[in-house]
Amino acid sequence: MEEQEFNNVYAIPANFTDSGKLFGGMVEPRNAIEALILILGLGYPELMLISMPTTVRIVVMVVTLIPLGVIAVMGVDGDSLFRYLGHIFRHLLHRRTLHCRRVGYRYGQKAPVKHNKKQKR
Repeated sequence: MEEQEFNNVYAIPANFTDSGKLFGGMVEPRNAIEALILILGLGYPELMLISMPTTVRIVVMVVTLIPLGVIAVMGVDGDSLFRYLGHIFRHLLHRRTLHCRRVGYRYGQKAPVKHNKKQKR
């Protein structure tokens, strides 16, 4: 009897873990909510408080809100925009200075005394 070899290797599709995302796995819900909050938070004052003609309002809103929305939906380096800004602020608050030891410097000894070549008489 001839034994058949079974191939148990399966290709996992790239969108296997995309469940729970919006627009076919392209947008995470957190990023979408943050983008909505930012667009509404900046769009309402632009719409209501700018005392200019309607076409100027539309141009200002297009120039400011579309880039903000795209950046918020995409996120930065795999994180959402607010999480990334939180990392930046945490770094600024808790940063420290690293001190490196100097090569050839002897620690723990007193500094050599410098003598003046011209002595007082």
